[in-house]
Amino acid sequence: MLKAPLARLSVPLYAAFRIVFGVLFAFHGAQKLFGAFGGKVAPVGSQFWMAGVIELVGGLLIAIGLLAGLAAFIASGEMAVAYFTAHAPRSVWPILNGGELSILYCFAFLYIASRGAGPFSIDGAARRSP
Repeated sequence: MLKAPLARLSVPLYAAFRIVFGVLFAFHGAQKLFGAFGGKVAPVGSQFWMAGVIELVGGLLIAIGLLAGLAAFIASGEMAVAYFTAHAPRSVWPILNGGELSILYCFAFLYIASRGAGPFSIDGAARRSP
């Protein structure tokens, strides 16, 4: 059987995957909550504001690997809701309805939720300490 060329790097690459997706997700939350990165501040208590809280807090938790499985599961659900409420009504096809990013985040976070934070994380460090 042919071995994947980067198989020996799978653990650190997974950590990079988790960190990058978490930080990028947190940026979306910062846009909604603070108007950062060209965003628009959402009204406190609105659906967009609540999404911003999930994105900022969840993204940071995923990035640092603290309760990452739970945070990723919640983030995945948020992205599924975002897709079906904001994008799917426009068209069946994600390429036409602008929902590709929601789908990518949804499945990336579902994968992280199924795998956990991994060894390069706060959760991983806590498991190693006596």
